[in-house]
Amino acid sequence: MPTKCLVGVLPAREHLPVGGADRPVLDVVIPVYNEEKDLEPCVLRLHEHLARTFPYGFRITVADNASTDLTPDIAVRLARTVPEVRSVRLDRKGRGRALRTVWSRSDAPVLAYMDVDLSTDLNALLPLVAPLISGHSDLAIGSRLAGGSRVVRGPKRELVSRTYNLILRGSLAARFSDAQCGFKAIRREVAERLLPMVEDTGWFFDTEMLVLAERAGLRIHEVPVDWVDDPDSTVDIVRTATDDLKGVWRVGRALAKGTLPLDRLSRPFGDDPRDRLISGVPGGLARQLVGFCAVGALSTLFYLALYALFRLGVGSQTANAAALLLSAVANTAANRRLTFGVRGRDRAVRHQAQGLAVFGVGLALTSGSLAALEAATGNPSQAAEMAVLIAANLAATALRFLLFRAWVFPARRDHSYVQGETR
Repeated sequence: MPTKCLVGVLPAREHLPVGGADRPVLDVVIPVYNEEKDLEPCVLRLHEHLARTFPYGFRITVADNASTDLTPDIAVRLARTVPEVRSVRLDRKGRGRALRTVWSRSDAPVLAYMDVDLSTDLNALLPLVAPLISGHSDLAIGSRLAGGSRVVRGPKRELVSRTYNLILRGSLAARFSDAQCGFKAIRREVAERLLPMVEDTGWFFDTEMLVLAERAGLRIHEVPVDWVDDPDSTVDIVRTATDDLKGVWRVGRALAKGTLPLDRLSRPFGDDPRDRLISGVPGGLARQLVGFCAVGALSTLFYLALYALFRLGVGSQTANAAALLLSAVANTAANRRLTFGVRGRDRAVRHQAQGLAVFGVGLALTSGSLAALEAATGNPSQAAEMAVLIAANLAATALRFLLFRAWVFPARRDHSYVQGETR
């Protein structure tokens, strides 16, 4: 049966044709600001590497960010003398602004960028874009923190990089390992829908793009890279870190409010193998039980950790209520996506409201158990409190699954609310 997709969803990924195309397959953007010293050797070295090793047509685009030195003149001269090079002049600074401008206008099906200092070894370029050409992935990033990477840089930048990525993991639940490595690629049809959602025009552009893509369920491929720090880098670490933290707060708040239209980045129903019925793989109730138990186990650990933390400063009832509330929000979001397969923003607020109602049942069970323990023993130990809470949470978990399955996320025959509509 043919599938009718919702307006704006991404097409299914396909392998790009090997030859015969009038346009280049890859467009590599080099954003620059006052790089008159490094620009020409960088472009020539990149061009030589691509001409020698890349099996597809390519283009190199120099995106000048309002430079005040000879950088624009050098870019124009390179564009005139090297056939595969072009230059674009912007009147305002900002790496994110440059990438958005060039990527939005490019006709190449794969878009990439790299820093002008070529800190990343160029041998990683083909592994970076190959998953996008083959149709395997939507975005690809070079990672200095992935296994197999070989990195040479000072302790200050190492500490800043690792701390920043830890902040992303803790605050935005990011799973990619390196947000700021200047070595990334994206399929054009993904960029067309993703870039309008990215607000930042500076250094946080990369992080915001990756977080939104990951939250929308797009596939991000990571490539370990060989990377050597540029000692002459003019990046202001303190200012960049401050702007990045502001961006983390803005994106986190938008995700919490559900104001980002991530459903525009969905693919047609059936593109995800988890949407298919496969023999030998449990579906329906069995699959949901497995997913719910896994989410429940992690939620319980999260709840206990929060309770132990809150208990240091407040009473047991207050600590229990706060820990249960936070873990309930996380539990509802995880079960919505992973256990019951609901995607996009549709009814997200309603589901969270119903989840909070289920939370009220769990709160009554656990609070009642604590009250009974205190009435029986007078002054119970923290170990006794934890034991009672574990037992009460097990009962609350069983009831939560039944309520989730029957009330919050009831089974529906019509899948049009997920990705597309089958006719």
